[in-house]
Amino acid sequence: MRRLLVFTIVFALLQPTAAAPVAPAPSGAPDAVLKWIKNYRAKPNPMAVPAVIRALSAHGTIKDPDASGVYVGFYAGVLGANPAQAWTLIENSLPLPFEDQWIVIRALAYSGLPQWKDLMRVLALRVPDRQVMAQRYLDGELPVLNQVSLEPAQRSSMDKVKGFFSDDMFSNEKKPAKRQITFQSSPELIDALWGIYYATGSEAAIAQIVVLLPWSKDRDNTEKLTIGSMAKFTLASNAARDAELLGVLKHLQENQSNAVKPILAEVIEAAELVDTARLGKEAVAALDELKKKGPGSTRELMTWGSVGEAAISFGCLGLAATGQIEAGIPCVIGGALTTGALRYLGRTD
Repeated sequence: MRRLLVFTIVFALLQPTAAAPVAPAPSGAPDAVLKWIKNYRAKPNPMAVPAVIRALSAHGTIKDPDASGVYVGFYAGVLGANPAQAWTLIENSLPLPFEDQWIVIRALAYSGLPQWKDLMRVLALRVPDRQVMAQRYLDGELPVLNQVSLEPAQRSSMDKVKGFFSDDMFSNEKKPAKRQITFQSSPELIDALWGIYYATGSEAAIAQIVVLLPWSKDRDNTEKLTIGSMAKFTLASNAARDAELLGVLKHLQENQSNAVKPILAEVIEAAELVDTARLGKEAVAALDELKKKGPGSTRELMTWGSVGEAAISFGCLGLAATGQIEAGIPCVIGGALTTGALRYLGRTD
């Protein structure tokens, strides 16, 4: 019976559908799209979103997945908020060139739709060159957004003992370690949460960013300090311009842990007083201090360099999502200078 049901769904979805009329979409330039995304919740228009995705593609904006988290999250949020129209939205976003097809797959996986796996199987048939990526999500080898851990899992002592006595210890070939996708190692995930918020006003997306605030006090791990600082800054900067978001933060404050509550209070105060420049300066000072002091397990210059590269999209797109792109962020969306976001944090003008 289940096979028959899935077959029926697949057959129905594969039938040609008339292209739905869409409202005028912004050009694919990042500043125009981000401004449109920021204002989307005031007047949601899901049927305009496929045209936006195609415009981003035509402009070359989404070729770099690490710099496109906010677009992924926004697209995912729109799909999740419109389950009855989800396949139509996906179908109207296609065709896309090979290098941009990833965004449809990832957005569907991050959408939270109950039927996302059935839709993913159909989508894989529409973009056959991306079937490996689609299958990895279906198999669970790539996590959906609500399954991503905060930080890499640590091997227990028993796991290490088992590994020592495994067949691998007798082999000269070492298997490459699988990359663990976590919030600590994938800053673009926070951009995705901001995208979901702009699409839906989701309190859950903001709550996930709030969880990262204690990392802004970390003084031993450059990844955590960078991400925690940017979470703190973007929350305050957004809330200073968005009364609804400020209300969400105040509501979330009631049930936070002792580690989160005082930092969230600082964010709320900075937003109410429009004092976000101070948070930026403090973040830069903490990062510079950690860089200079060296060792600790993760304080190597090589680590710092890789964190800088990883934080580009997070920093620049996170700041752009606040609406400050009009003020002239000193970084280029989709290809920023490594120090662009940090340089912006230290500005007072």
